[in-house]
Amino acid sequence: MAESKLRNLSVEFSVKIIKLCENIKGHYSLTNQLERSGTSIGANIHEANYAHSKNDFISKLQIALKECYETEYWLELFVKSDLLNRETSKEIYNECGTIRKMLISSINTAKQNAEKSNN
Repeated sequence: MAESKLRNLSVEFSVKIIKLCENIKGHYSLTNQLERSGTSIGANIHEANYAHSKNDFISKLQIALKECYETEYWLELFVKSDLLNRETSKEIYNECGTIRKMLISSINTAKQNAEKSNN
């Protein structure tokens, strides 16, 4: 259930990132970075559902988590560079934080379950 919610949130987040990047003029290399990291979160969550092993599953979620942190960095950089209004970015930044927290929880649970099955 939680993974389905996480998957759905990450897809919705990706769509918002794509639309946000469409509205930022200039600085193509920076918007490209934001778009790549923001959409990579959902792609890695999706891939995790088709992992070959528990370790592969955990690895994909950890990559998604790293992409979350990178996306937060790009959003903050856009705000500090006055390319994006803080109010405009607030909702999407908070959504990224929600996904990050869910990923951390999922990774921790998956690691605990993997340890239990190894004992």
